[in-house]
Amino acid sequence: MDSRISARALSAALGGWRTREPVYEALADGIRLLCLDNRIAPRTALPAERELAVALGVSRSTVAAAYRSLRDTDHIASMRGSGSVTRALQRRDPGRAMPTEGTIDLQQASPPAWPGLAGIMSEVALSSAALVSRVGYDVLGRGELREAIAARYRLRGIPTAADDILVTTGAQSAIHLLASVLLGRGDRALIETPTYPHAADALRRAGARLVGLPVTTSDGWDLDRAEQAFARTLPVLAYLMPDFQNPTGRSMTTEERRAIAWAGERAGTVLVLDETTADLDIDRGDVTPGFDDADPSTIVRIGSLGKTVWGGLRVGWIRADADLIRRLMAARPTHDLGTPEFEQAVAATLFARYPEIVAQRSHLLREGRDVVVAHLAAAFPEWTVPHTDGGVSLWIELDAALSSSLVMDVRSRGVLLSAGPRFSVEGGHDRHLRVPFTSPPDDLARSIVLLRESWDRVRGGAPIAHVERFDAVV
Repeated sequence: MDSRISARALSAALGGWRTREPVYEALADGIRLLCLDNRIAPRTALPAERELAVALGVSRSTVAAAYRSLRDTDHIASMRGSGSVTRALQRRDPGRAMPTEGTIDLQQASPPAWPGLAGIMSEVALSSAALVSRVGYDVLGRGELREAIAARYRLRGIPTAADDILVTTGAQSAIHLLASVLLGRGDRALIETPTYPHAADALRRAGARLVGLPVTTSDGWDLDRAEQAFARTLPVLAYLMPDFQNPTGRSMTTEERRAIAWAGERAGTVLVLDETTADLDIDRGDVTPGFDDADPSTIVRIGSLGKTVWGGLRVGWIRADADLIRRLMAARPTHDLGTPEFEQAVAATLFARYPEIVAQRSHLLREGRDVVVAHLAAAFPEWTVPHTDGGVSLWIELDAALSSSLVMDVRSRGVLLSAGPRFSVEGGHDRHLRVPFTSPPDDLARSIVLLRESWDRVRGGAPIAHVERFDAVV
């Protein structure tokens, strides 16, 4: 058991749950839906039967029957001393498909290359003689690039020296390196759900046991769950995306940053803040980065040029205290021998034009977001389309738990998407679909037309249990 939900909190989360007869099945379905959407994370203790009955104004036998139904469908288990505890759900991820000519690939939420990149590359290539005169193996990173990255942090109000930066071959490399250094087999690692799936894979590969922290587009980070999970599981590492979280697009409020920093510090947890999307602001405006009151040795920030400049420019970085940077340098040769010199030289040149790059990205993403929102609203009035102030995608809530089936059907029509369960830590999210807005507007508009055709087919052909009973998709 990682946390506990009170009867009052569960009653509020259920909302208008009395939608069908018998009442106990309506209650069971309401709890199933919360589990499916990870609004109740796996390994959460549910309230005692009598306590929940009082909060909901029903008989204890109704709650007992609902819990029995949930046990029958493997959504909860009864544990001695803990009562009824939610279980991890099965993964229903249809997997990634290889794009072919003519397909609209919305699996990768990455914008096209910044228009000025080719010119920068050409300029750097003219100095190739100087580049190849270097040894070519550099586990720390070029000094001028590390200073340029440090200067960006200082502009954000985060005191940083070049010695606090290690340059990596992209953000994914940074996550793998940090996981290998900070985690041992069996260690707990806190991670948002839904989340960036490759980060979860990296933590698992390092042997970590993952603890999910629910994030929703409407309510943000579940602070009650966070405080309990930090206190109960004492995670060694927590992987978080505070700004324009992937896939929800949600950003932490000042209160959320402060609460999570406080809970992490009390637990002795290293907070790994993935900021690869932090500069993809559309209309939010500047915010205080937060986490500045915590012990500097417990805050690690990851950045990358993959989303802001181009996914093919494999340059990322880690900002951490000097002691951890030294540990990462010592461990890095088992992963790779350094970031290529040419890419580093290109990156160093790009930072001189970074404000221009960010402004262009904001314009591009605004255009894509507005096209997707407008077309989804017109084509799918029954879906919940959230507002996002930045990032690369929308986390859509469907009106039935058919995300995986929808992705498979629309794939046959030439549109490649990732289903909600792809972003789950321990199952669920089959009522959600990530829709990136980084592709050309015409492709985005066309994909939504095809999505509507697929949804009509999937929804119309699904057994009634898939539409009205949420347990059927788990």
